[in-house]
Amino acid sequence: MPLTKVKKTEIIESYRTHPSDTGSPEVQVAILSRRIEELTQHLNLQPKDHHSRRGLLQMVSTRRRLLDYLEGKDGGRFRDLKKRLGIRR
Repeated sequence: MPLTKVKKTEIIESYRTHPSDTGSPEVQVAILSRRIEELTQHLNLQPKDHHSRRGLLQMVSTRRRLLDYLEGKDGGRFRDLKKRLGIRR
C-alpha cells in the first residue's frame, strides 16, 4: 500500500519549487494527499480496519498542520496548492 518510488518521484517533480526540492511543504502535502486518497479507498473496502483508520487520521492531521504553516508563511502558495490538489477547507 505504500507509494512506489516512481509515483513518489512523479509527485515530487510536479510539486517542487526548485530543481533540488524534495521537502518543501508543497511536496509534503502532495505526498500525504496521495497516501490519504489511497488509504481512503482501502477503508471503503475494509470498513473494520481500525488500525489503518487511525493512521489515516494521523496523516490528515499532519497535512492540516503543514497547510496551516504554509498559509501563515505564504498565502498565495497555499491557495495555489489547495487549488491544484482539490482540497477543501
